[in-house]
Amino acid sequence: MTRRRCRQIMVGAVPVGGDAPVPVQSMLNVPTRDLAAAAAQLESLRRAGAGIVRLAVDGEADVAALRELVKQTPLPLVADIQFDRASALGAIRAGAAAVRVNPGLFPAEGAEFSALAATLIEHGTAIRVGANSGSIGEAAVREACRRGLDRDAALAQVLAEKTLRQCEALEKCGVYHVKAALKASSVGVTVAANRFFAARSELPLHIGVTEAGTNYRGTIKSACGIGALLLEGIGDTIRVSLTGAPEQEVRAGIAILEACGRRDAASEIVSCPTCGRTAVDLEALAGRVEALIARLRSAGTVLPYRKIAVMGCPVNGPGEARDADFGIAGTRTGELLLFRRGEVLGVFSADEAMEQLEKLLAPPPSGE
Repeated sequence: MTRRRCRQIMVGAVPVGGDAPVPVQSMLNVPTRDLAAAAAQLESLRRAGAGIVRLAVDGEADVAALRELVKQTPLPLVADIQFDRASALGAIRAGAAAVRVNPGLFPAEGAEFSALAATLIEHGTAIRVGANSGSIGEAAVREACRRGLDRDAALAQVLAEKTLRQCEALEKCGVYHVKAALKASSVGVTVAANRFFAARSELPLHIGVTEAGTNYRGTIKSACGIGALLLEGIGDTIRVSLTGAPEQEVRAGIAILEACGRRDAASEIVSCPTCGRTAVDLEALAGRVEALIARLRSAGTVLPYRKIAVMGCPVNGPGEARDADFGIAGTRTGELLLFRRGEVLGVFSADEAMEQLEKLLAPPPSGE
């Protein structure tokens, strides 16, 4: 895979675009003005692996809270501006790493647009021009359809053209720390719009399928849309938009990046689909192993292992999964085999096997 060449910008201390790693973004689902709740969720997202976090800023109370949150978290904070233009300027002055604005909120002419550009330049703040299919005027879509495009193709093209115009207007004002986001709830429209934009601009792209849905359906839609673009080299930050806890968005985003080869899978966990030979609760066991890996990572443990296998029976355990650095496999008696590169290390109960696996992955310091 060849990654699309694009400009690198800074969102706080995080490089975006160029050859920088692709960070996973999420968004707080608590009010920004609820300082305690917002701070707690930011820390939870940091531990989950988020690289950038967006939050809603809709007035002076949110701006004041943002000013305090910037001091409390190392994560770059992106102020999401939807209704109040003054909040955009306030968020920049409060220390936001970036602001997200819809092109319709700041038309590319007039004093308010000029004031936004000047404030961005003054504070060295990045801006995300975020457009979605719901904000596209119907007249522009109908006009594109009259040019021979079907509705989805027309929607994708209009979405990209509108975003391009806003980005070009910012650059004419001297704003260069710009990234774009073009989203739709349709996977096809999202992919087409981003392809169209990527072929005509060197700005970095934040990608995702908006309003994707619940954890199950939303993750599948996001994996299809985000994955398709990543495999084409398109995408410099990502968000998996789910109806649920934002930490789940981060976990899903990390998994998509790993599956697409855009992020090293630090100890990839593989597990078999089970069959009639399985005599253990493999789904629960795999969940325990995932939780163990997540806990070790959040504690700062370096895991230099490529693959950890969780298998239902000895056939798929030390046999087919012999290339795994470590693995657990069920037995006919319900006990668990622990193995290392195909070599059986012992047979244990579930709790004992987890204890032994943790010692293998993160051995205690000598002398303990």
